[in-house]
Amino acid sequence: MPPLVHAARAPGLTTLTLDSPANRNALSAALVQDLRTALAAAAADPATRAVVLTHTGTTFCAGADLKSPCDPADFLALLSEIAELPRPVVARVTGHVRAGGLGLLGVCDVAAAGQASTYAFTETHLGVVPAVISAPLLPRLDPRAAARYFLTAEVFDAAEATRIGLLTLHGTDVDKVLAPVLEGLLKAGPEALAATKRLVTAPVREALARDGAALTELSARHFASAEAREGIGARFERRDPSWLR
Repeated sequence: MPPLVHAARAPGLTTLTLDSPANRNALSAALVQDLRTALAAAAADPATRAVVLTHTGTTFCAGADLKSPCDPADFLALLSEIAELPRPVVARVTGHVRAGGLGLLGVCDVAAAGQASTYAFTETHLGVVPAVISAPLLPRLDPRAAARYFLTAEVFDAAEATRIGLLTLHGTDVDKVLAPVLEGLLKAGPEALAATKRLVTAPVREALARDGAALTELSARHFASAEAREGIGARFERRDPSWLR
């Protein structure tokens, strides 16, 4: 199988591109493993001062691959590795983000998106729980907005995502709005940058370490439930789940 994550290097930057457009860059076991491997390589590269995480296709990440899902423990490990990476990770989004993809977006240190992007925590409509992703997201999101969107699975736009703390910034030209961010990162002393990242990510890292195991178990339990089987089956069969009948 060809790699699902591609690395490209420029002075000071490593860009990692999620490249599984056929399933909208969903979190399959293979994609999660490829991304973990690519992040480890970036962390080991002394020339890398920051990592940019982006994507091919119209979707940054659609959440769990419902046909070939990753182990929740592996996804937790991925989120923890991004939070612990001694280089800042910057998300560059030009498409849509759903479910578990929002956890991937939320654990990044800076997140920028185009104005046409949309967002939704779709889990409850499938009979599952946004459990693991809550660890990096709840410390960063407006609490009232988090409660609303976690519970209702409503779709919201880039402006709202920025207002509630999911995105750092958005604009018509995502590369234009990211330019000063990347310039600032590349001017920083590497040791100071790493220490400052640890300072600002402390609540996220603490939540992942403290709650990760329980959230992983919660996620796995609901994915294995009869309600999830019905909700996911309904999605594949393009029908309403039984609780709507």
